[in-house]
Amino acid sequence: METIQVTERNDPHVVSPAEGGALLRGAPWSRLVIVGDSVARGVSESRPGYRTGPWSSLVIAALREVRPELEHLNLGRRELVTAQVHETQLKSALAFGPDLVIALCGGNDGLRKTFDPDAVEGELEALFTPLRTAGTLVTAGFFDIIGNPYFDERYRDVARERLAVLSRRIRSVSQRLDAVHVDLHSHPTERDESIWSTDGIHLNARGQAVLGTEIIRALGTRLGNA
Repeated sequence: METIQVTERNDPHVVSPAEGGALLRGAPWSRLVIVGDSVARGVSESRPGYRTGPWSSLVIAALREVRPELEHLNLGRRELVTAQVHETQLKSALAFGPDLVIALCGGNDGLRKTFDPDAVEGELEALFTPLRTAGTLVTAGFFDIIGNPYFDERYRDVARERLAVLSRRIRSVSQRLDAVHVDLHSHPTERDESIWSTDGIHLNARGQAVLGTEIIRALGTRLGNA
């Protein structure tokens, strides 16, 4: 039997901009700001059959299906812990005057030599709270790295547990703030190596498309469309 190659067009876990636009019908947002670390920035690598843009390009394209006047700003930078995101990006994010904020960070806190989940949760709350006052806030946990064959095996178990803890803490803070939260830890692709870049840390082009899709679906649910 011929094996059908999964590409962006037939991937059950990826929507097109038009499909995303249908999920976002009635969206009120016209100013999007993105804050965070390399996940927010969309650091990636190519994969055959998928567009090379970051997750945000899919979200922006879907939003522009219903809000063509959308303006956006991505402040995400590599290698930042949550406290550094707060220190270097919060003021600029608020100055942009957003009505939609996507905040993706925390992973670097979990990959440091020392890890204090209570302290990280406090930093997350300090960052998320003022962003939530600006408009709709979107947050996300982390994919389970169990399916990532490129992650350093020496640290896999510790990293998995820490990222799982951080996912729960991010969800908890988000629920308190009535943010739109994307739960990725139990996503169907978690055991699929095809979402990971060979650097062992970041999502590749397929992973970016999956992340963008889940953000669109979560926003669609908030709008009552999904």
